[in-house]
Amino acid sequence: MSTAAFAQSAPDAVVKAAVEGTVNAMKADPQARGGDMARITQVVETHFVPSTNFQRTTRIAVGKAWTTATPEQQKQLYEQFQKLLVGTYAASLSQLRDQDVKFKFLPSTAAAGDRDTVVQSHVISNGGDDAVGYRLEKTASGWKIYDINMMGAWLIQVYQTQFADQLAKGGIDGLINFMIAHNARSAG
Repeated sequence: MSTAAFAQSAPDAVVKAAVEGTVNAMKADPQARGGDMARITQVVETHFVPSTNFQRTTRIAVGKAWTTATPEQQKQLYEQFQKLLVGTYAASLSQLRDQDVKFKFLPSTAAAGDRDTVVQSHVISNGGDDAVGYRLEKTASGWKIYDINMMGAWLIQVYQTQFADQLAKGGIDGLINFMIAHNARSAG
């Protein structure tokens, strides 16, 4: 394997390409740079989402209820949760749009044969130095991001708690409706 091919497939290279590619695309787009959230969301969907496995994120966040959901419910859970995650990431990104931002990505500690790893990074901006962690899994199509640690909390853990409450109140359909309502409020 060539050095370039290895670097491309290394977990830290995947995170770096996804994050820097998304931020650079946002800064190059006048509408996104101007704060148009629909445009920033589109940039995230185009540049960041292909490096993710939000299907796994959804399965873990929903927990045991995932296995009892019908295929249609699983599809709705995945679609709504991905929309929620993309919106969350786009909102975070919008805070950086007119700042001079630098990224520092630490090398992954994944050993040959590892299927799961964490890549630590730092976002250095006018607001300071924020640590962001990315949890990745090795898939048939390469390393994919499935969890993000922002402000000291892994997103999956945060949502597991919220989702468990919603599942207890209204079951799987209740959780789907909760996410639909949340996404509608965020878009409005």
